[in-house]
Amino acid sequence: MTDKVTPKRKPKKVAKRGSVKKVSAVKKAKNKARANKTSFGRKLWSVTWKLAVIALVVVAAYGIYLDQIIARKFEGQKWHLPAQVFSRSMALYPDAAVSHSQLMAELKLLGYRKVANPRQVGEFSASKTKIDLWRRPFLHPQGDQAEQRVMITFDSNGVSSVARHNDRRQLAVFHLEPVLLDRIITGNGEDRLFVDTDKMPAAIIDALILVEDRSFYQHHGVNPFAIVRAAMVNISAGRTVQGGSTLTQQLAKNFFLSSERSIIRKLREALMAIIIDFRYEKDEILEAYLNEVYMGQNKARGVHGMGLASQFYFGRPIGELTLPQQAFLVAVIKGPSYYNPWRYPERAQKRRDLVLRLLMEAGNLNVAQYEAAVESPLGLRKSDKPVHQKLPAFFAVVKHELASRYGDALLQQSGIKVYTTLDPMAQEAAEKAVKQTLTQLGKKDPSLQVGMVLTDKYSAGIAAMVGDKVPSYHGFNRAVEIRRPIGSLIKPFVYATALDQTNQYTLATPLKDVPITLKNGQGKTWSPQNFDKKFRGQVPLLTAFKKSMNVPTVNLGMAIGVDSVATTLDRAGWKDTIPEYPSMLLGAVNGSPLMVAQVFQTIADNGRYRHLHSVTTVLNANNQPLAAASPKGSQAISAASNYLVKYAMTQVVESGTAKRLGQAFPHVTLAGKTGTSNDSRDSWFAGFDERNVAAVWVGKDDNGKTSLYGSSGAMAVYQNFLNHRPPLSLRMAPVDGIVQGYFERDSGVAKEAGCNNIIALPALRESYQPAVNCGEPLPWWKKLMGG
Repeated sequence: MTDKVTPKRKPKKVAKRGSVKKVSAVKKAKNKARANKTSFGRKLWSVTWKLAVIALVVVAAYGIYLDQIIARKFEGQKWHLPAQVFSRSMALYPDAAVSHSQLMAELKLLGYRKVANPRQVGEFSASKTKIDLWRRPFLHPQGDQAEQRVMITFDSNGVSSVARHNDRRQLAVFHLEPVLLDRIITGNGEDRLFVDTDKMPAAIIDALILVEDRSFYQHHGVNPFAIVRAAMVNISAGRTVQGGSTLTQQLAKNFFLSSERSIIRKLREALMAIIIDFRYEKDEILEAYLNEVYMGQNKARGVHGMGLASQFYFGRPIGELTLPQQAFLVAVIKGPSYYNPWRYPERAQKRRDLVLRLLMEAGNLNVAQYEAAVESPLGLRKSDKPVHQKLPAFFAVVKHELASRYGDALLQQSGIKVYTTLDPMAQEAAEKAVKQTLTQLGKKDPSLQVGMVLTDKYSAGIAAMVGDKVPSYHGFNRAVEIRRPIGSLIKPFVYATALDQTNQYTLATPLKDVPITLKNGQGKTWSPQNFDKKFRGQVPLLTAFKKSMNVPTVNLGMAIGVDSVATTLDRAGWKDTIPEYPSMLLGAVNGSPLMVAQVFQTIADNGRYRHLHSVTTVLNANNQPLAAASPKGSQAISAASNYLVKYAMTQVVESGTAKRLGQAFPHVTLAGKTGTSNDSRDSWFAGFDERNVAAVWVGKDDNGKTSLYGSSGAMAVYQNFLNHRPPLSLRMAPVDGIVQGYFERDSGVAKEAGCNNIIALPALRESYQPAVNCGEPLPWWKKLMGG
């Protein structure tokens, strides 16, 4: 029997007491670590989600804050639009005093293009007697004017007819759009011309999206892919060559942020872009961008928006730009200074051509159109042609009138439109005349200065104004602010007062030309002298007037009364103190060119006083006219007597003290009056043609002697003005109450036609009582028939 073998068992290891304790400690440590780790994780998670909530609340609160800022901007007034100041709107109608050459010059100023056959708005063609014009649409103070094509014909007197092109219908009146003279900047120096998106050329919008933000209509304000792509390109290039901002981000930056480069600013920009995209339609965002984007710098003014940029770079409305010009506007956004086309034309053209290429690659242009576009020049306006007019003297008057008629706060309103009376062609001619004449006169005396005012005799509006020999000078406005003795310019009002006294004076009435001594209340005596220090015994009234003789004028003035002359001058519009002393009869009355223009406007306007003005209409942001009081006019001098004064003024030009002016324009009827103060300190001239009344002063600011007379100083400025703006002959059709009279040359006695030694002169019907058979009075029945 085999004994069972029992396998040996490994003896159990008996742990030492110390090692058991060690194992237990490790387990405890592990458990503790595990517990600590769990506790830390829980704490970290607790802190993290709490911080996240706080951050979310902060971001949400900040987003709400930004949302309020954005809403105020977008739903309120996005911009303070500067007040736009316009010139007068040229009116064309049958018999209008506008010549063919003057309309051509106006169209050139407005940026119309001369072509063989007009095919679109902004174009015209011309022959010697006709102009075929396709006028732009524009906002007129009387309402919107649609685009219209017309045929304008001319004769020697001006416009003879205006007819619609499509049906040849004659128009009673046709207006050209006014010239935008300037915008009055009252805020932060930003200048813009707002244009609705639907009036933007489609190519500009297409090019903008292609170049600046291709996914504009897909993203939600921020494009992460574009940001990553731009970052990679910039890292690869080692510099910033590409941006990742969307149009919405750019708008947010332009509207609300600075150009600071920082993470905080970029995050804020992104958040605002998201809010803008969430709140507003894409088209509204696009319109805001197109009118906000910075496009260049016009001296101290920032050029913002496509509308103003079109005028700034090309001098014409954005709707009339060519495709290459539209592409340039998009091209220059990247860097208006870097791509300044006047300083860096090659750089600017290369950038423009890139935009054109992108349009071609996107299918917006075919190859032929692209090749034609890149071959075209930039087509910029001339750099010496200003975008806005420098009219310091005129604008000073406009601002004063706006404040007095509409209130001081008017110019703080956004989007107002001010329509003025300024005639841009008259202003240009006046400035040229002043510069050239004062340069010539200044060779002998550099300290000479000038003030000049022109009015439109039909509207009583200020057509042009120059206040300094440097017309752009901002400072003392001599056209308005000087007060100098007007000399012989007062004489027309002395003679008007006399001629208005029926049955006493005619143009042929003899006046005493003998020495006269007058004494004032203080016992001082005054003995006026003629210019040549001679006395002729007596002279006809017309001769005394046209030769500007002092002694006969004083004798006449004393006979009719100094107070009567002062009354006539006051009624004609002289709104300042008139000293009622005998010396006043020879011009011891202080005035300015504007004051002189006012009273001579009355003579030019058939004796009717109308207050001179510079503003015709003001429209608010909604294009509604603002109410304002306007002074009423009155008949200051009877039309018949005034006609005789006008006739006498034409004789001044024909054969009197202003005959040099008549010789310069031999086939044109002009009216004028020269004036010189004592010691030749002030040289004056006032006159008019069929369209404009002019008042000119030449003198020194220190009231020193000039050695100039009215004919050699101020009249020279006016003559030069007419060289640049050819005059229209006065239409001297007799008014009611005027008849053709015949007077004996020596005695001034009324005679019939056919008598010996007579002169034909216009006369008041009541004052003209000729003799029969050159000696006997007319029978009563012939008197009733007016002679």
